[in-house]
Amino acid sequence: MNNKITTYSEHETIEVAQNLESEKFPNMVICLEGDLGSGKTVFTKGFAQALGIEENVTSPTFNIIKEYTSGEMPLYHMDVYRLDGNISDIGLEDYYNKNGITIIEWSDLIKEFLPEERLDIKIKVIDEDTRTLTFIPHGSAYEDICEAVL
Repeated sequence: MNNKITTYSEHETIEVAQNLESEKFPNMVICLEGDLGSGKTVFTKGFAQALGIEENVTSPTFNIIKEYTSGEMPLYHMDVYRLDGNISDIGLEDYYNKNGITIIEWSDLIKEFLPEERLDIKIKVIDEDTRTLTFIPHGSAYEDICEAVL
C-alpha cells in the first residue's frame, strides 16, 4: 500500500504534515527519507506547529536529537545523517517508547534500527517548489492513518 501526494510549495508540505498530525498517537514513529533540501525539516516544522509547539524547529544535524515538550505530546526530532549508522550512543530505541512522536530524518541510513511498525515518508524533489511525498505504512495503525488523511 503506497500513497503519493504532490505538493507545490512549502506551505502545502506543511499542510500535509498538519493533516497527518491530526491522527497522532503515543509512540508514533515517522521516518523521513529524501535528498538534502527536499523538505524533511519543513515537514517536521508543520507537524510540530500542529502539535502546538511554539519553539523554532530546526534541523538537529549537529545535535542529532532535539526534544520539544511544549506541545500536546513530546516531539523527538532526529537527524541521523552524521552517525554513519552507529546509533549505539544515542539510545534511539528508548525514544520509541517515551509516549511521544519520533520523527527521524535520513532514516534510510539506519533501517536495521527502526521499529517494525512505523510510517516511512519518501520525499522526492521534482523542481524548486514541487515535491512528491510517498507514504509507506508498516503496520495496521499506520495503514489506518494513511487511509484517513491521504
